Amino acid sequence: MSEYNIYKDIAERTNGDIYIGVVGPVRTGKSTFITKVMEKLVLPNIAEGYSKERTIDEMPQSGDGKSIMTTQPKFIPSQAVGVSLDKDVNFKVRLIDCVGYLVEGALGHEENSHPRMVSTPWDENDIPFEKAAEIGTNKVITEHSTVAIMVTTDGSITDLDRDSYIKAEEKVISELKNCQKPFVIVLNSTHPKNIETINLAKSLSNKYKTKVLPLNVDNMEDNDLNEVFEGILHEFPVKKVAIKFPDWLQILDYTSDIIKNIIENVKSIIDSFDKVDELPETVSLGENSGDFEPEIAKSLDLGQGKLTLTFTPKSDLYYRVLSGECGQDIKDEFHLISYIKQLSVAKVQYDKFKDAIEQVKENGYGVVHPDPSDLTLEEPKMYKSGGKYGVKLRASAPSLHIMQVDIQTEVNSMVGNEQQSEELVKSLMEQFESDPKEMWETKVFGRSLYSLVNDDLQNKLHVMPQEVQRKMRRTLGRIVNEGKGGVICILL
Repeated sequence: MSEYNIYKDIAERTNGDIYIGVVGPVRTGKSTFITKVMEKLVLPNIAEGYSKERTIDEMPQSGDGKSIMTTQPKFIPSQAVGVSLDKDVNFKVRLIDCVGYLVEGALGHEENSHPRMVSTPWDENDIPFEKAAEIGTNKVITEHSTVAIMVTTDGSITDLDRDSYIKAEEKVISELKNCQKPFVIVLNSTHPKNIETINLAKSLSNKYKTKVLPLNVDNMEDNDLNEVFEGILHEFPVKKVAIKFPDWLQILDYTSDIIKNIIENVKSIIDSFDKVDELPETVSLGENSGDFEPEIAKSLDLGQGKLTLTFTPKSDLYYRVLSGECGQDIKDEFHLISYIKQLSVAKVQYDKFKDAIEQVKENGYGVVHPDPSDLTLEEPKMYKSGGKYGVKLRASAPSLHIMQVDIQTEVNSMVGNEQQSEELVKSLMEQFESDPKEMWETKVFGRSLYSLVNDDLQNKLHVMPQEVQRKMRRTLGRIVNEGKGGVICILL
């Protein structure tokens, strides 16, 4: 990952304000780490002038041995400064140094064998140095920082052994995890490449479930610094999970078994991680792949904390979905093109009737206008009217008239005495009020109500004789062509 992208993504995650709390036990190299960050990342990338000079003056002190050098939390610089790494990478940065938690053997927290008392902004009275150090460190962790770097050591940088740091180290880690801020651990060592140091880093990483980087803080290079901040970036949580699959699957309803399968698989995947560093190298559906290829492609926008999972359907799913949605057996491209041709013919026909059907729904009567291709022209004829002559042109075209006719029917069933009839009526009413569709399935004389009613409706649809149909058609033709509005109808 490029240097610019690391800091750009961290800036996005922290809304442009990278406030780095450098915490840990005392005498681990925290101040030295801050000095290196300032020298390599901050100072070269801020504009010349008073702000830069002031920042240099505010650099922390550091030293060798057992004596505690930092006496209170310190913001470096005192005001966040703008850093510009590139035209697209701009952010404000500030580091916060702290005393840290005391370790056995460290010097400076006592005077004449008594606790050293110090004045602080958190209490009107002087308080012991150790208590002040704990309060200050806790405030750096919980209030002043957006990300944190916990610096500890293997004991090689001071005269204190490794065991002296463990208790304070565990306390800092516990507080960092409680406040849920992204952090990494720097294991400061004079010999970071030694196998013992590397094994200790692995052991601490397993213990604290956090990335541990063995470094010689006093000799840090740019690539070491980039590795630290890339580690922080991977400690941020995954905030959003997006699902990608082919557009044609989006026609399916969320109740579809295929979509349900995707959602269930995504839930099981995201349950396995919280932060970026916990993401598996590969995401696989395994034996539960169902309609999709087992391997899921993943991409991660570190700046947004957005994980995108891409599901690739198996080759036959496309035609299975088509078949299910169309109610036709579509096996391949040949069947698909053939079906599309049929649909195109049907659509041309439907488009002719569409407006008429809408008219019927609104008014009970609709007209399908003739197509120009249906127009028939007769031979021109000359005619005489009085002393003048003219030419008569006649044309005809078929028009379709659609009427809505409400068919009525009734079912009369003899079920027995009055009480039995009342019980049947009551039962039907209850079904009608709760679920009218269910009422149609009620059995009467061994047949459903729907079957009885539908038979009578079908019979009435075909009861009109053909002769009557021809007369109706002739009558309607005269009304349309002659513009006659008056109709007398006698039914015999």
